[in-house]
Amino acid sequence: MPGLEKRLARYPQLYSRIGFVHEFHPLPVEEVRLLLEQHWQPPEIRCPLNGITDDEVVVTLVRITGGNFRLIHRLLTQIARIMEINKSQTVTRQVVEAARESLVIGSS
Repeated sequence: MPGLEKRLARYPQLYSRIGFVHEFHPLPVEEVRLLLEQHWQPPEIRCPLNGITDDEVVVTLVRITGGNFRLIHRLLTQIARIMEINKSQTVTRQVVEAARESLVIGSS
């Protein structure tokens, strides 16, 4: 968040408790693809996301999240929820789009 460090400096008691600030950059497409191919999923997900390797799905995920890891986490959680509700075994572009629509992450 731009300017956050300056704003926090106005509150010395809070600011003194911050050890360092680290800016996370978006993940490149290759790293997102690798995460998905290696079956990574948020720990709270109950239904398995069986290695998302479909190019169309990966491209859609990257387009929606811009490589933002937090958004990837939220979107995968929502995808798993939709798949569980619909008793689906396959992640498709339509499932990803439905998950995006149910989250407040902007349009793409």
